[in-house]
Amino acid sequence: MIIRLPFFPIAYVLVALMTLACPPAALAGNDTVTKTSGLNDRVDRIVIEKALRKLTLLNGDRPVRSYQVALGAQPKGHKRREGDQRTPEGVYSIDARNPNSDFFLSLRISYPNDEDLARARAQGQDPGGQIMIHGLRNGRGWIGSSHQRKDWTDGCVAVTNSEMLEIWRMVDIGTLVEIKP
Repeated sequence: MIIRLPFFPIAYVLVALMTLACPPAALAGNDTVTKTSGLNDRVDRIVIEKALRKLTLLNGDRPVRSYQVALGAQPKGHKRREGDQRTPEGVYSIDARNPNSDFFLSLRISYPNDEDLARARAQGQDPGGQIMIHGLRNGRGWIGSSHQRKDWTDGCVAVTNSEMLEIWRMVDIGTLVEIKP
């Protein structure tokens, strides 16, 4: 007799296992942690500094955690159109959470905003969309922090899977995202 187990997407299984089995120290990854912060901190703002390849989670003006990131393969300048491989610049918010994406967890950034849409339409172009903060492509988590050696996304902001799990726990829909050049 063959017993069939129900199919669970790997991201759900990994999130459940890491949440239940890993102590906070094991999830620290290669981030910079402030002495007073904990994994249960909620954040109200995310600042991404493209030139520094740095994502910082803030609660008020207090940095909670910082991470090194990889950006779009053409990181200089603001995203103008679909396929330009640029990470946008400006003020946005987190408008969706996807535990079942092609990458380990993802938080969608509200690009394009009204200004981005107007600029793209004036140029007769599609502004693109689906800009995320996410972990590594599913099945490639073993790459770890070496993914930071090169900007490789299509315009998203990428961190390691353990870092993404931390971010996932602290960021809610509606969190402000400021992306600086």
